[in-house]
Amino acid sequence: MTKKLFLPLLALALLAVACGGSDSTDSASGDSGSCDSVVTKTDGTLTVATGETVFPPWMGAGDDDFDDPSTGTGFEGALVFALADELGIDTVEFVRTGFDEAIAPGAKDWDLNIQQYSITAERDEVVDFSNGYYQVEQAIIGASDSPAATAGSIDGLKELRLGAAIGTTSLDYIDSNIEPNEKAQVYDDNAAAKSAFDAGQVDGIVFDLPTAYFITAVEITDASIIGVLPRVGEPEELGMLFEEGSPLVPCVNDALATLQDNGTIESLEDQWLNQGGSVPTLSN
Repeated sequence: MTKKLFLPLLALALLAVACGGSDSTDSASGDSGSCDSVVTKTDGTLTVATGETVFPPWMGAGDDDFDDPSTGTGFEGALVFALADELGIDTVEFVRTGFDEAIAPGAKDWDLNIQQYSITAERDEVVDFSNGYYQVEQAIIGASDSPAATAGSIDGLKELRLGAAIGTTSLDYIDSNIEPNEKAQVYDDNAAAKSAFDAGQVDGIVFDLPTAYFITAVEITDASIIGVLPRVGEPEELGMLFEEGSPLVPCVNDALATLQDNGTIESLEDQWLNQGGSVPTLSN
């Protein structure tokens, strides 16, 4: 799904945002169990894997911070450091992984991976997840004078030409929930999406909401967020990913619960993700 100054690599990163599948599981791998002690791969260091490229509003959210997860900018970047502090770990070290590479079964050489992974039952069979740290909403962007701007509902979008990045839950949402009369256009990157938008080949493009904020502010500036799409079924949640059986999962879950209860996660969402103020929600 997603994000940085306009670069073709952005859309590849968006695949991480949309996270491949929307079938979330009610309980993450680490729901049960207790934290006996904080055990990391390297004593005293939390080794955090993230994408080959990071992008705002998730990480590296300033001009000088682009593609630098160590700055603690962006929602996930700031969350990692808040988490480490709650775990009592002073040193955070970042490494890079491919999105699909990290989901593969087997031992990992990092403690956790954070790059907008949706928690799904299928993935949970080979890796572990923390409890969710963010509930994903999908949004549609388009021109203010496009048919999408006056659609008002899911039914109103069925007649429109819609698009999304390949392999994302945004595309899943179009196919499974909107079910437009015309097959959705699929983009390999945001350069292709922007070209289609500029050429008038599409009425609306679906992204996760934080990415939609960034896209309309920086990438496709002549578009606006038309509305948030209604949630269908269980909410899609993002979770931190671990190797199967990691003893760190219950410790991270305890820390996330504390950060949720004391308002830290909500504050970080407001600071980094809720950039556009109130956006209307389309009806079903």
